[in-house]
Amino acid sequence: MATISCSRCHQIIDSQAITCPQCRLLLKAHGHPGIPLHRAPENEHLCDSCTYHFDHTCNFPQYPYAQNCTLYQNIEEIKLELQKQNSHHSLSRRFNGWIKRHQTLLLILALLLGCLLITLFTS
Repeated sequence: MATISCSRCHQIIDSQAITCPQCRLLLKAHGHPGIPLHRAPENEHLCDSCTYHFDHTCNFPQYPYAQNCTLYQNIEEIKLELQKQNSHHSLSRRFNGWIKRHQTLLLILALLLGCLLITLFTS
């Protein structure tokens, strides 16, 4: 069972709970356990750190002063995820580039290795 902390009373609760059993804060949008309801801390707005704010695609009625939202995506988390993906892709791109640049050498080495194995097993 995965657990989370209630943003109001900070009690540990089940991540699928629709409301906090302690303070009755609504945790899931529309009473559905699959729709998380993101909440901003006191006197802050979610829009200030949301991806949709920075790419100007938000059509939420409370924009730019939303304190709770079902579509919120933290731009810092997205940037970190992209950096991880880019570093992974960067390594694979470099490896693929190296293979493309040295195809001839790799082919010759594979042929020599094949000849060596044939010679060893037929003698």
